Amino acid sequence: MDPASTELPRLECPLPDASRYAYLKSASAVSVEIQYFFALDLRECLPLLPRLIGSVVEAIRLLGPEHCALSIIGGNSPDGTDEVLEALRPSLESLTTTYYFHSSSVDPKQGDRIGKLAELRNLALKPLATEPGRFTANTTVVFLNDVAICTEDILELIHQRRFLGADMTCAVDWVYVGPDPTFYDVWIARTLAGDSFFDIPADGSWDSAWNLFWNNQNTRERYSSHVPFQVFSCWDGATAFTAAPLLEGRVSFRAAREGECMQGEPQLFCKDLWYHGHGKIAVVPSIHLEYSDEKGKMIKDLKGYTSRWVTEAGGTDEKIDWETIPPERVKCMPGWENQYWEAWNETQI
Repeated sequence: MDPASTELPRLECPLPDASRYAYLKSASAVSVEIQYFFALDLRECLPLLPRLIGSVVEAIRLLGPEHCALSIIGGNSPDGTDEVLEALRPSLESLTTTYYFHSSSVDPKQGDRIGKLAELRNLALKPLATEPGRFTANTTVVFLNDVAICTEDILELIHQRRFLGADMTCAVDWVYVGPDPTFYDVWIARTLAGDSFFDIPADGSWDSAWNLFWNNQNTRERYSSHVPFQVFSCWDGATAFTAAPLLEGRVSFRAAREGECMQGEPQLFCKDLWYHGHGKIAVVPSIHLEYSDEKGKMIKDLKGYTSRWVTEAGGTDEKIDWETIPPERVKCMPGWENQYWEAWNETQI
């Protein structure tokens, strides 16, 4: 609960730029509507909680605690993750932040993995359906994976969603499978041309993982310049998206339908956003994340903290000339050895 505490090890983060993000705080002192809804599914990630929850709490304080809600689904965590998350309740409620915490026995490692992951994500979002009067079409959902994330990363996601007029903004997540980092969410993410972010041959080799956006010069240039760019789908460890289609009951997380490409629930979520007219989806390449404090520091040292690109280096925000028509075809990749192209709205209803 104390961002300055060093009692427990955590990724060290810079103080967020108060002047850049101050406008995100609600100017209304009387409105009871929730403007920011934080959602997380957490399992066996006890060492990460000081950084992850610490950053969320700091963001909530800056955004206005009374206008924020935090919804966490735990479960299957013998390491004590659930106990810590439950113990946070008094402190969060003393901030006047609405806190929803529930444990679930749903285990994605058993049976239908994608279906169960979708179920867990929907459980985290359940208050949007059960208490619709507390939320509006202007509410931003901030959905975070178990990542080492700084407060400035969270605020930048929200800022870029608002500045760009985006329906959804995503970070860039990485994993160290060797000495060098690899873009992690390649199974989910698709460019505006419908292709994967890097080429993966049928043998599953990630030897080209360093060559991001090899076949899209404009996207490659924007990525290299740390400027947001539009995509067909992303998740990448952390997202901020509009609550409107969820409140309307038109979009939720799901598994693939019969005859539909077998793909991850975040990609299907983006596909459904496009179908319902919410295709302004962008990656924010100033935000780089990893899944542990140690590797999070490595990726921040290598790729730069968010503040390096948006403030310290004199960076300026840049709009996106949004495409309103999705790619005609999107690469389906049930497995590395089985890749093919299909209509973007295959089996859509």
